[in-house]
Amino acid sequence: MNEYMVTIRFINSPTEEFFSLIPEQRAQVNTLMEKGVLTSYSLSFDRSTLWLTILGASEETVKKTLRMMPLYKFMEFSIIELMFHNHLVQAPMRFSMN
Repeated sequence: MNEYMVTIRFINSPTEEFFSLIPEQRAQVNTLMEKGVLTSYSLSFDRSTLWLTILGASEETVKKTLRMMPLYKFMEFSIIELMFHNHLVQAPMRFSMN
C-alpha cells in the first residue's frame, strides 16, 4: 500500500449547498479514518485548503476515494506519492486506580 499527500483547494465561493454537505463530509472522513484509508486530514485556518494523507494501491485508487467525498465537486486537487510520512501516533489515555 502506498501513501499519498493530497492538497485540495476549494473552488468558487462557498454556497448553501457546500455548507449543507459539510456534515456528510465529516462523516465520510471519520469512516475513512476508522478504516485506515485516510491517515490525516487538516484544514487551513481560512478554510480554503485541505491536506490529506491517504493509503492506496495507486493514484487512481486515491482519486476514487476522493470522488466518494460529498464536497468532491467543489475540489481542485493535486496528488503526490510519498516516500514516507512521519506522524505522531497518540496512544489512548490510560487511567490509574491509584
